[in-house]
Amino acid sequence: PFEGVAWTPRPPQGPPQGCFACIAKSPALRQASPILSPSSAVYLMESKSCKGDSLRPAVPCKHSVEKKTMTNPTTVIEIYPDTTEVNDYYLWSIFNFVYLNFCCLGFIALAYSLKVRDKKLLNDLNGAVEDAKTARLFNITSSALATFCIILIFIFLRYPLTDY
Repeated sequence: PFEGVAWTPRPPQGPPQGCFACIAKSPALRQASPILSPSSAVYLMESKSCKGDSLRPAVPCKHSVEKKTMTNPTTVIEIYPDTTEVNDYYLWSIFNFVYLNFCCLGFIALAYSLKVRDKKLLNDLNGAVEDAKTARLFNITSSALATFCIILIFIFLRYPLTDY
């Protein structure tokens, strides 16, 4: 199918020379520079390249002083925020749900407590703190209103309204 077509191979080019800051610039921002010989490439850092990088000419690196002390990391350690300090108020929510469920506030507190546990597993520290505050608010409200109603019931049982 390709009769009469002559294929000419490209001259072999090595990986681009220079640091990532130098070779990542667009060609308009880089100044034109001659391709360096292998002996002068000692001061330049080789980078990991892809297919598109092989078309770039070698650029002398102006960061050569920094190159002598820099090393590439071989291990990446991800550090997550400590979510064990976020209280989820789970037991308090269970108690309010079972015993003091005033106007379903104990159920809402339990739902938010479960959301706190889920967000702690996902390492969403800000969301876990916000939902923990909401769960605590619903637990306080449910406990206070249910306790107030229980005290009113005891008062009215002790002193019925028929005596007044």
